[in-house]
Amino acid sequence: MANETQQPRGLEHAGVIDFFAHDTQTDQLLLAMFEKRPWDDSDLQLFQLQEKFNAYVSFLLDGELADAHPELAGKKARIELRCATVPEARALDLLTMIHDQLALQEIEVEVIAGDGEGCGAGCTCHG
Repeated sequence: MANETQQPRGLEHAGVIDFFAHDTQTDQLLLAMFEKRPWDDSDLQLFQLQEKFNAYVSFLLDGELADAHPELAGKKARIELRCATVPEARALDLLTMIHDQLALQEIEVEVIAGDGEGCGAGCTCHG
Protein backbone atom coordinates (compact mmCIF):
# COMPACT_ATOMS: atom_id res chain seq x y z
CA MET A 1 0.00 0.00 0.00
CA ALA A 2 1.34 3.41 -0.87
CA ASN A 3 0.22 6.93 -0.09
CA GLU A 4 0.90 9.09 -3.14
CA THR A 5 -1.49 12.01 -2.97
CA GLN A 6 -0.86 15.37 -4.61
CA GLN A 7 -0.44 17.28 -1.35
CA PRO A 8 2.73 19.32 -0.82
CA ARG A 9 5.85 17.29 -0.12
CA GLY A 10 9.37 18.00 0.99
CA LEU A 11 11.31 19.03 4.07
CA GLU A 12 9.52 22.38 4.20
CA HIS A 13 6.25 20.51 4.94
CA ALA A 14 7.03 18.88 8.29
CA GLY A 15 3.49 17.67 8.90
CA VAL A 16 3.30 15.65 5.69
CA ILE A 17 4.62 12.13 5.22
CA ASP A 18 5.93 12.33 1.67
CA PHE A 19 5.80 8.60 0.98
CA PHE A 20 4.68 5.62 3.08
CA ALA A 21 4.58 1.98 2.05
CA HIS A 22 4.82 -1.54 3.42
CA ASP A 23 7.59 -3.51 1.69
CA THR A 24 6.10 -6.98 1.73
CA GLN A 25 9.37 -8.59 0.60
CA THR A 26 11.24 -7.41 3.69
CA ASP A 27 8.12 -6.94 5.87
CA GLN A 28 9.44 -3.47 6.64
CA LEU A 29 7.76 -0.08 6.65
CA LEU A 30 9.28 2.49 4.34
CA LEU A 31 8.83 6.19 4.96
CA ALA A 32 10.55 8.53 2.53
CA MET A 33 11.06 12.26 2.64
CA PHE A 34 12.14 14.37 -0.29
CA GLU A 35 14.46 17.37 -0.54
CA LYS A 36 14.46 18.83 -4.03
CA ARG A 37 16.36 21.97 -3.05
CA PRO A 38 20.16 22.04 -3.08
CA TRP A 39 21.75 21.82 0.36
CA ASP A 40 22.94 25.16 1.69
CA ASP A 41 23.54 24.27 5.35
CA SER A 42 21.22 27.10 6.38
CA ASP A 43 19.70 27.06 9.84
CA LEU A 44 16.25 26.97 8.24
CA GLN A 45 16.96 23.90 6.11
CA LEU A 46 18.54 22.05 9.05
CA PHE A 47 15.56 22.95 11.25
CA GLN A 48 13.17 21.66 8.58
CA LEU A 49 15.17 18.42 8.31
CA GLN A 50 15.01 17.91 12.07
CA GLU A 51 11.29 18.71 12.22
CA LYS A 52 10.52 16.31 9.37
CA PHE A 53 12.38 13.49 11.14
CA ASN A 54 10.57 14.33 14.38
CA ALA A 55 7.21 14.03 12.62
CA TYR A 56 8.13 10.70 11.02
CA VAL A 57 9.37 9.24 14.29
CA SER A 58 6.31 10.50 16.11
CA PHE A 59 4.11 8.79 13.50
CA LEU A 60 5.97 5.52 14.04
CA LEU A 61 6.32 5.53 17.82
CA ASP A 62 3.52 7.65 19.31
CA GLY A 63 0.52 5.60 18.22
CA GLU A 64 -0.45 7.32 14.97
CA LEU A 65 0.73 4.36 12.88
CA ALA A 66 -1.07 1.87 15.12
CA ASP A 67 -4.28 3.94 14.94
CA ALA A 68 -4.16 4.38 11.16
CA HIS A 69 -2.79 0.94 10.24
CA PRO A 70 -3.07 -1.49 13.17
CA GLU A 71 -1.99 -4.36 10.93
CA LEU A 72 1.42 -2.67 10.50
CA ALA A 73 2.10 -1.82 14.14
CA GLY A 74 5.31 -3.31 15.49
CA LYS A 75 6.97 -3.83 12.11
CA LYS A 76 10.54 -2.68 11.54
CA ALA A 77 10.85 0.67 9.79
CA ARG A 78 13.23 2.49 7.49
CA ILE A 79 13.23 6.24 6.86
CA GLU A 80 14.81 7.38 3.62
CA LEU A 81 15.89 10.92 2.87
CA ARG A 82 15.85 11.21 -0.91
CA CYS A 83 17.60 14.32 -2.09
CA ALA A 84 18.81 15.76 -5.36
CA THR A 85 22.34 16.41 -4.09
CA VAL A 86 24.63 15.11 -1.35
CA PRO A 87 23.97 16.95 1.93
CA GLU A 88 26.50 19.55 3.08
CA ALA A 89 28.66 19.15 6.21
CA ARG A 90 26.24 20.46 8.85
CA ALA A 91 23.38 18.41 7.41
CA LEU A 92 25.59 15.31 7.36
CA ASP A 93 26.50 15.87 11.02
CA LEU A 94 22.82 16.18 11.92
CA LEU A 95 21.94 13.08 9.88
CA THR A 96 24.65 11.11 11.67
CA MET A 97 23.17 12.07 15.04
CA ILE A 98 19.65 11.21 13.83
CA HIS A 99 20.89 7.87 12.47
CA ASP A 100 22.56 6.96 15.76
CA GLN A 101 19.54 7.96 17.88
CA LEU A 102 17.04 6.12 15.70
CA ALA A 103 19.21 3.00 15.62
CA LEU A 104 18.45 2.75 19.35
CA GLN A 105 14.75 2.57 18.40
CA GLU A 106 15.54 -0.02 15.68
CA ILE A 107 14.60 2.45 12.93
CA GLU A 108 16.96 2.47 9.95
CA VAL A 109 17.92 5.76 8.30
CA GLU A 110 19.23 5.95 4.75
CA VAL A 111 20.20 8.93 2.62
CA ILE A 112 19.80 8.54 -1.13
CA ALA A 113 21.32 11.37 -3.14
CA GLY A 114 20.51 11.64 -6.83
CA ASP A 115 22.33 13.41 -9.60
CA GLY A 116 20.19 16.53 -9.42
CA GLU A 117 17.66 15.17 -11.90
CA GLY A 118 15.64 13.11 -9.49
CA CYS A 119 15.65 11.16 -6.31
CA GLY A 120 15.67 7.75 -7.97
CA ALA A 121 13.34 5.45 -9.84
CA GLY A 122 9.79 6.77 -9.78
CA CYS A 123 10.78 10.18 -8.42
CA THR A 124 8.25 12.89 -9.17
CA CYS A 125 9.56 15.66 -6.92
CA HIS A 126 11.20 17.54 -9.81
CA GLY A 127 8.11 17.63 -11.97
